[in-house]
Amino acid sequence: MMTLIIGGSGSGKSAYAENYIASLSKGKQKYYIATMQAFDPESQKKVERHKLLRKGKGFCTIEQPADIQKAVEKMETKEKTALLECISNLVANEMFSGEVPETAVTEKIITGISVLKKELAHLVIVSNKLFEDGQVYDKTTMEYIEAMGRINEKLAALADEVVEVVVGIPVVVKNRLIN
Repeated sequence: MMTLIIGGSGSGKSAYAENYIASLSKGKQKYYIATMQAFDPESQKKVERHKLLRKGKGFCTIEQPADIQKAVEKMETKEKTALLECISNLVANEMFSGEVPETAVTEKIITGISVLKKELAHLVIVSNKLFEDGQVYDKTTMEYIEAMGRINEKLAALADEVVEVVVGIPVVVKNRLIN
């Protein structure tokens, strides 16, 4: 089963995702696939905050800032669940690590997520909404925003469930068991 949890910055999506995966993973190994690379004090502070949030929750952390399908190689073979945090960092890491076209990044990430989905009992993915300010940015930023939009659409199609977290409140957008 795959669940996509999406929301704006500071919406509470990460805390919700951690609690959600904990409720699904009874008796299963629980992994936290971290995609953020800390390049400055602000991003390091965010990484530390997320580590504190999940402390004592039984996660085994896998640092996987790119080539997301390789996270499977770092997992035990027994039944397992994983929380992938987060797509926006993964997309940035893949797009800005070289001159990689947006379409290739989109295909690579969706293929990698498909591998994870197949190998895990439960996969919970956190992603950001980036499209609501109506601003036009420079070409590179717009390509990133467009890639995020395409990837979020494809992830929503692959997901069994999609939940948007709005001001800390989860709103189920898609549930294959109900819809």
